Parts: sequence; structure tokens; C-alpha cells
Amino acid sequence: MAEIGKRIRIERIMHRDSRNMVIIPMDHGMSDGPIRGVIDIADSINKVAEGGANAILMQKGMVNHGHRGYGHDVGLIVHMSASTALGPDPNDKVLVCKVEEAMKMGADAVSIHVNIGSETEAEQLKKLGSVAEQCDEWGIPLLSMMYPRGKNISNPHDPQMVAHAARVGAELGSDVIKTVYTGDVDSFKDVVNGCPVPVVIAGGPKTETDQEFLEMISGAMEAGARGVAIGRNVFQHPDPVKMTRAITQVVHHKASVEEALQTLK
Repeated sequence: MAEIGKRIRIERIMHRDSRNMVIIPMDHGMSDGPIRGVIDIADSINKVAEGGANAILMQKGMVNHGHRGYGHDVGLIVHMSASTALGPDPNDKVLVCKVEEAMKMGADAVSIHVNIGSETEAEQLKKLGSVAEQCDEWGIPLLSMMYPRGKNISNPHDPQMVAHAARVGAELGSDVIKTVYTGDVDSFKDVVNGCPVPVVIAGGPKTETDQEFLEMISGAMEAGARGVAIGRNVFQHPDPVKMTRAITQVVHHKASVEEALQTLK
């Protein structure tokens, strides 16, 4: 029965036809404080839902403040990890939520963050394995944010390191992996080919231009990614509705970057 539950719930965070995902994380208030775009989180959620996002991702305490009861429907992923930019080691992600808590809130999926190469990597891996087991027990999908990050990681976009981080998430039972784009189609193909579960890309720092941003997404999709999990470049965009719509054109409808840019006009 749990396997059926996972199948049903994962369909709530993906496009039924393309089987791809446009996820908009809005958990930045935890790490960075009330930055622009997540101050009025209900308004931001409404805008990306209107633009066609499949799911939003947020910390448990924010669910009460913006999801849903109005506007377009959108899936809910509750994030279970936390650290702040003010702490002694922002790469040390700790669990702040339980799978059962997220389910009581109506979550369609949960997510956890693991930094491969951090000083607390071992403890984070242990938590990932435990959460994956609980997700299997309750039939709820697990999205794992897997990044190469730590004092000895000189290039967090190194293709071999990214591929390794993504594979670790799959090895421990994740259903979807979120990781960074390696910068080009060929190297990211190696990441996707080395990971037996769907891979979605993170947005990273806010990009300089809309074209640069959409080219990154297009390259990832060409390499075999199954979508995006991108926050700042969407909710801090001058028009989050149109930007979300442009992303969905690339992710779900295989639009070119030029076609997607027309959506922003």
C-alpha cells in the first residue's frame, strides 16, 4: 500500500503529461532571513502557482502562512532540514521535522538537504537513510538536495563530485535528487546517467539575465534532467508569474530559450 501512496503523491508534484517537475523552493527564510520574495510568502506562492508551478517547497512553520485554500492548486513539499547563515557551520544540516508531522500538514512529499564533503557528512547521511526508511513506511516521496560542499570542496560544480553526490542520494533511497548544474550538457549527462532516480536542478545564485537562466534550464533538460527546483531566480524576478510560465514552457513543452523568452514579454 505504501508504494501506491508514493505513486499517487508524486503525481501531485509533477506534470501528468511530461512527467517533469517545476518546483519552487521558498525555504530561504530559514537560511537567509526574510529576503525579498519570501516576506509575503502567500503572495509569492500565489504567483508561482498562477504561473504553473507543480509544487512549492517550504519549512513546516510556513505552511500555515501560505498554502493554499485559494488560487491555483500547487503541490506541497515540506523541507525537513535546517541551518542558518549565522551559524558556525552553515553546511551542517540538522533535522527539524518528522515525516509524520509533514503528512499531518498535508504534504505531498518531503525533502532533506545533505552536503557531501561537509565536516558532518556522516551524521547527515545517517539521517538521510533514516528519513528514506520512514518515507517508504508511510508512502511519501523523498526529494533529497545533494550538494558537494565543505572546506575541501574547491569547485562545487565539479562534474565528478556532483555525480557522486547525486548517486549517494539514490543509493540511500531518495525518490528525486536536486543538485547543481555542472555548466554544460555533456558533463551533466554523466550526472543524470549515474543516478537511477529523477534529477532536478537547483538555481543557485541569482543569474545576471533571463536568457542565461533559461539557457541553464534548457541545457539541463537536454542532458536528461526531469525539471527544476529553483527559488530566487523565480520569486525575486520582477514578474514571478511570467518567469514560472517561461520555465514550464521549457520543462514541460520542450520550448526553445527564444520561445520561452517571448513568454516574458
